[in-house]
Amino acid sequence: MAGSFIIDCFPEAASKYHRNYAIVVIDVIRATTTATTAIALGRRVFPCQTTDDAFVKAASLHEPLMVGELGGNMPVGFDMTNSPNLISQRDDVNRPMILVSSSGTQLLMNAAGAEAVYIACLRNLTSVARHLLGRHQRVAILGAGTRGRFRREDQIGCAWLAEKLLAGGCHAETPETLEYVQRWKGIDLEVIREGRSAEYLCRSGQESDLAYILSHVDDLDIVPTLVSGELVVADRRSSDSSAPAIDAAAIVA
Repeated sequence: MAGSFIIDCFPEAASKYHRNYAIVVIDVIRATTTATTAIALGRRVFPCQTTDDAFVKAASLHEPLMVGELGGNMPVGFDMTNSPNLISQRDDVNRPMILVSSSGTQLLMNAAGAEAVYIACLRNLTSVARHLLGRHQRVAILGAGTRGRFRREDQIGCAWLAEKLLAGGCHAETPETLEYVQRWKGIDLEVIREGRSAEYLCRSGQESDLAYILSHVDDLDIVPTLVSGELVVADRRSSDSSAPAIDAAAIVA
């Protein structure tokens, strides 16, 4: 089962892939990086589409940590902004995290109902690729985007994951998908600093998040998946027995 994949963008795109696709959501700066980092530390993570949804969910949890941003601003009543660097420094991992963001969690919750829904960031691209290969016939790799722009960091994340799927024997469904792969193949991640998202982080005094993202690349063997409104670690043990053997070396960048 070689399979195929497509790259697309924006929260509204998710509805196109509910049938016959597994969806991978990528929001490098910063929602999927924050969520993946939190899960790797042992924290439960509940993404929400709106602040209203977040407060409803919070009422059902014990001492939840409210994390997020909308339009770059931390919502009133939240504990901290959407920061992978700050979440990595907290030791209260027993507190479940509720996460809201301008586009990343919007896309993630819109994707609910697909064959499977995963999140990826620069930290776990190889692990996600290994998990997808041989398990899903069609994969939609979706960048979160913001303000009508497919941000360069999300293009890179999508393209690098797609490149690993190509190496594993999958094929691209559209010429545009292959163009993304070729555009960003082998580039230096420092080009992310030239994007608008990076410029915003620096301008708003959050450059530590940019440094964190650029210094944590493919360092996690974790595949978060959305199950009943919670991001949990995909159980590879239960599915490995039925999946064909994959040459792991072939998909390492």
